[in-house]
Amino acid sequence: MKISLNWLKEYIQTDLSPKRMAEILTDTGLEVESLELIETVKGGLQGVVIGEILGIVKHPDADRLQVTTVNIGEENTLQIVCGATNIAVGQKVPVATVGTTLYPKENEPFKIKKSKIRGVESSGMICAEDELGLGTSHDGIMVLEESAVPGQVAKDYFKIEDDYLIEIGLTPNRADAMGHIGVARDLKAYLNYHNNLEIELDYPSIDLPATGSDHVHLEVEDEENCPRYSGAVITDVKVAPSPDWLQNRLRSIGLNPVNNIVDITNYVMHETGNPLHAFDLNDVDDKVIVRKAKKGEKIVTLDEIERELDPEDLVICNEKGPMCIAGVFGGLHAGVKETTAGIFLEAAYFNPVSVRKTAKRLGVSTDSSFRFERGVDPNNVAFARDRAICMILDIAGGTLGKIHDHYPDLISDKEVLFDPKMSRKLMGIDISDKDMKRILHELDIEFVSADEDAWELKVPTYRVDVSREADVTEEVLRIYGYNNVPLPEKLNSSITFRENKEVEKIYNEVADLLVSRGFYEIMNNSLTSSEIWDKIETHSFNPERDVKMLNPLSQELDVMRQTLLFGGLKSIEYNQNRQHSDLKLFEFGKDYRKDNAFYSERKKLGIWITGNKTPENWTEKPQKVDFFYLKGVVEAILIKIGVFRKPVVTSILNDLFEDGYSLNIAKRSVVDLGWVRKDILKEFNIKNDVFYACFDWKVVEDICVMNRIKSKPLPKAPFVRRDFSLLLDRSVKFRDIQDIATGVDKSILRQVGLFDVYEGDKLPKGKKSYAVNFIFQDDEKTLKDKQVDAIMDKIRSELESELRAELR
Repeated sequence: MKISLNWLKEYIQTDLSPKRMAEILTDTGLEVESLELIETVKGGLQGVVIGEILGIVKHPDADRLQVTTVNIGEENTLQIVCGATNIAVGQKVPVATVGTTLYPKENEPFKIKKSKIRGVESSGMICAEDELGLGTSHDGIMVLEESAVPGQVAKDYFKIEDDYLIEIGLTPNRADAMGHIGVARDLKAYLNYHNNLEIELDYPSIDLPATGSDHVHLEVEDEENCPRYSGAVITDVKVAPSPDWLQNRLRSIGLNPVNNIVDITNYVMHETGNPLHAFDLNDVDDKVIVRKAKKGEKIVTLDEIERELDPEDLVICNEKGPMCIAGVFGGLHAGVKETTAGIFLEAAYFNPVSVRKTAKRLGVSTDSSFRFERGVDPNNVAFARDRAICMILDIAGGTLGKIHDHYPDLISDKEVLFDPKMSRKLMGIDISDKDMKRILHELDIEFVSADEDAWELKVPTYRVDVSREADVTEEVLRIYGYNNVPLPEKLNSSITFRENKEVEKIYNEVADLLVSRGFYEIMNNSLTSSEIWDKIETHSFNPERDVKMLNPLSQELDVMRQTLLFGGLKSIEYNQNRQHSDLKLFEFGKDYRKDNAFYSERKKLGIWITGNKTPENWTEKPQKVDFFYLKGVVEAILIKIGVFRKPVVTSILNDLFEDGYSLNIAKRSVVDLGWVRKDILKEFNIKNDVFYACFDWKVVEDICVMNRIKSKPLPKAPFVRRDFSLLLDRSVKFRDIQDIATGVDKSILRQVGLFDVYEGDKLPKGKKSYAVNFIFQDDEKTLKDKQVDAIMDKIRSELESELRAELR
């Protein structure tokens, strides 16, 4: 939520610096996310003063230029060369003095320098309105009123004021602070309590003229979802641009002015927190009906989109049909237009649940729905209405008709029993009764009755979140100051014994390993779009197993993710579009599925690699990542956490992969790794190959229990190495060779390795060449060649018979 500092100061008189004010607001629970200096005019017209033209002569060397003598309120006058055709002696004009920087175009500033123009010295510039940033006209210089005083600072003359934009991350419970007055109220409470002041808020005065009569009839059919509906008819209004001060107020918080009527409703909403809406009186047709929408009913909203309504949606109608979706969106055809001569001004209190459901279903969020969803103050409706009426009559003119107010059941202030002793226990600090009472008084919480153990309090309706003793305690503490709560001298903690390896420790070990290898950790949203399955064919993932959101924020975030893969691909796409194509990413997260009536979530670790292994450099040609690079990373992780014990390789069942395999440990699938399908990469506009590994992290945590540290003495004898160069069918895998070799001997054969692979036209068709080494070692004695040769002969024989291998 955006708050203007200058606007805020209309309600509370304070000389606090913007930074200190931001600190106070954060301390009271209105967290300030940013504080930004806003200049109404870029540069603030620094160096621009009011001048008076005393004399004009023709330039001796240029027909279109003239040489002026200008008084800027100093002892010496300025000589300025000017090419404007509308200059005249006696005019009061804005003058940019030497050294001034102007910003006539965005990101194109220019500095005024003392110079010679066609041989004549010029010390400044007489400005047009577009050169100052005060308008778009460049027809000539800007001629000011006769009352302008030479030497007056232009910033003061044009009433240019710098402002600070305070961005507040408003939590859903703080509906009371959805307007400038609500924020000022918190500021007042804090300053009065901590500085022992008696500051009062300067509420805008309301001075309504006598009401007249009109022919509008109000009907509220759904009082449950519209407990209060108020309105007023104003005729003979003149729709026009708003005065400068009103436009500046709206621009300061990022709103674009529309016209005086609409601007006033926006202004009052951001002032009081109560949304308002103005209908063209001609479109009301003498009847305003508040009811549920009919099935199949449609409305074209202000964004020119036709929306079909649901029977649960609350609408504001005339006899013909909907004019507005209550609390969410105005209708295009019933809004204020340039030809509008009369309006029906709406001020209401709608059921927050009703507004929230409609806004979520339509997938829209407006300033109005933002406030109604959180709960506006039903007893402030009349104030907001009357404030807007006064402003309209003052700015747009008009005649006030009848004021309508349907409020059959008064919503009273809430009564809360409060025990100060229990409150002190909750806070953990000893705040005196006197301080508590002072804070509650500053927060407009009244005392109905009070004794030593129980205070009966009355909480105003604008505090929708305060309904219990604990809530009142929170109110006291946030004004008292969380920073004033002392840290205890000691902390008590229970000691627990766990047999399992710490889950957090495993996570940190793996994360550190990956980061040390150049990986970046990413965190993607667990919500995704169900439409992804319309684009990608898969048998491994069933769209019917999606965990759907009951009230999705949007159509792009309507289900929980079934896989981490797509989030990582979006990250790759995002970086690739910004010329970062060499990526190593990992994410710890969960995926979610529904099986019949049961829901499940699983911890996963996703790893993505694409592009080059290392950045380009002059010493070597960059190498692209490949499957074996990913395989090395996966094995390094398993070794790091101590569970890489003879994993079993099985075919991969996940059809999001082009190819790859699964690693099983202790008869449980630990990780799938391989190439991501080309058609999937195409959906994300990814050009390079992407290699992906997905760990079932819950399995990893479980099998870590099996990890046992074993030690043994170093071997006393050296190892013996033998090599085979084998000609094999292309379908043969290295794993097949390993299995045969270890099946022949397990006593002294320690390792089987692959150190060269060749496939080319020098080999028979369908063949490949593997160079394989075999490492033998006895822990106690030196091996003899005869013993090793016998095993190698048996291995060769088995390879020839089982794999049709040929020695080369």
